[in-house]
Amino acid sequence: MPRILSTHTLHPHASAMLTGAGDLVVASALDAATLAAEARDVDVIIVRAPLPAALFEGANKLRAAIRHGAGLDMVPMEAAAAAGVLVANVPGVNARSVAEYVMFAALALLRRFRVLDRDLRAKGWLAGREHTVVASELAGKTIGIVGLGAIGEAVGHIAAHGFDLNVVATTRSMRPAPDRVGFRSIDALIEQSDIIVLCCPLTPETRGLISRERIGRMKPDALLVNISRGPVIDDDALIEALKKGRIGGAALDVFATQPLPPNHPYFSFDNVIVTPHMAGITEQSMMRMGVGAAAETLLVLANKLPVNLRNPEVVEHYRRRFPADV
Repeated sequence: MPRILSTHTLHPHASAMLTGAGDLVVASALDAATLAAEARDVDVIIVRAPLPAALFEGANKLRAAIRHGAGLDMVPMEAAAAAGVLVANVPGVNARSVAEYVMFAALALLRRFRVLDRDLRAKGWLAGREHTVVASELAGKTIGIVGLGAIGEAVGHIAAHGFDLNVVATTRSMRPAPDRVGFRSIDALIEQSDIIVLCCPLTPETRGLISRERIGRMKPDALLVNISRGPVIDDDALIEALKKGRIGGAALDVFATQPLPPNHPYFSFDNVIVTPHMAGITEQSMMRMGVGAAAETLLVLANKLPVNLRNPEVVEHYRRRFPADV
C-alpha cells in the first residue's frame, strides 16, 4: 500500500478520496527534522508547511510533492529537481476566499472597525460613533492590483462589479486586460491607487518590491493590503511610514517571519489589521484545495503525471526512477 504524508489534516472529502488508494498519515510535527524523518518511506507528500531541502535527499520512494494551494515557495524546487520528484499545485481554488478577504480588510480599514469596536466596548456607544465621521466608502476609489493571476482577477471582478471601484493592475504578462481593468506600470499604479493589493508570487523580482521609495510615492491616505508573501514588503520602511502617518493603513495577512512575534510593531498600530495567514482559508476553500491535492495524488499513484505539474523538466529523471510511470 502506498504511503501518503500530509503536513496537515485534510478536509474530510479529500481524505475520503484517498481511502483505499494509500495509507494516509499526518505529520506529527512541522519542524525540518521531523518532516525529513517521516517522509523517508512515503510515496507522496501533501504540502501546507515549508519543506526542508534535506527531505528530498533521504526520501528515496518519494514520487511527488503536491502543494495544498497555489504558492510554491514552501517547496525547495531545486532539491526536488535534483531528486527527480514531481511538484504540483492546486492553482486558483482559494481565489474567491482571498478576494473576499481583501474587500473585508479594505472595508474594515475605511470604516475604522478596529478602533470603533474597541472604543464601543470600552468607552460606550458615543465613543464608538465618533470614529464614523472620518470613515469612508469604497465606491469611486481606485484599487491597484499587483499580480493578475486567479486571485488578482477575482479581486478585480469583485471590486469593479460589486463595489464600483476603479481597477488598475500590473502583471508580468500584460496580456489583454479583463473587463474594467486598466494596466499600469508598478510605479504609476502605486501613485494612483487609493488601495494597493499585493497578489503577486514571491520571486527574486518581487522580493522587496514595495520598497521605501515606493512607499514614499503612495497617497498619504493610501491603504496597503498584502495577501502575497511577507518579503514583498520592506517591513522597516512600512513601519516607519505608519509611525509618521505617511499612509492611511495596512492589512497584512503574511509576514517575513511567521508566526509574527507578539511584540512586533505591527500590533501597535490602530490602522493596521493583522491576520494569521488566513485570507485563503474558509471551509469551502479548504475543501477545494484538499480535493484538488487528493486528485493530483491519485494521478501520481496511478502512474500518471499531475495535471498542474510545475517542474516538467524533471519528468525524464522521474521516469528513470519509476519506469512504469507514463
